[in-house]
Amino acid sequence: MKRVKLDKIDKKILKNLQENGRITNVELAKVAGISAPPCLRRVRALEEAGYIKGYHARVDAVTLGYGVTVFAMVKLVSQAEADLKKFEELILSWPMVRECHMLAGEVDFVLKIAAPDWDTYQHFLTHELTGAPNVTSVKSALAIRASKEAPGVPIDI
Repeated sequence: MKRVKLDKIDKKILKNLQENGRITNVELAKVAGISAPPCLRRVRALEEAGYIKGYHARVDAVTLGYGVTVFAMVKLVSQAEADLKKFEELILSWPMVRECHMLAGEVDFVLKIAAPDWDTYQHFLTHELTGAPNVTSVKSALAIRASKEAPGVPIDI
């Protein structure tokens, strides 16, 4: 994957696509200050270079019946690389786990879990997560509300 050296125009393109993945190429070109054909070429180059990993819609969890968000802090018995990878492979099979981050410190992973209700999460916790190989403890934190959900990363122009 060939890296593209980002200039101000590339950063404008990335910032605007990150905020609105449905922006048209014509609108994006206008915001970036270039014409549409070179804008499209830049977008393709940013995709090929790996700066843009994909496009998706932000859906409303509650509207889709997922009223509970839980952050589960998972501690493993072993932090050997093979054991870490096995756990990461296992969480890929759990649709309610929406994010998984390996941490340095007291816990090994934090999982963001979307569940329809608390009972469903508790069932998942007791029948899947705590029973998973190498898991020694799980601490759950129920999210009350989200005050900020900014996609991606800050892009300075």
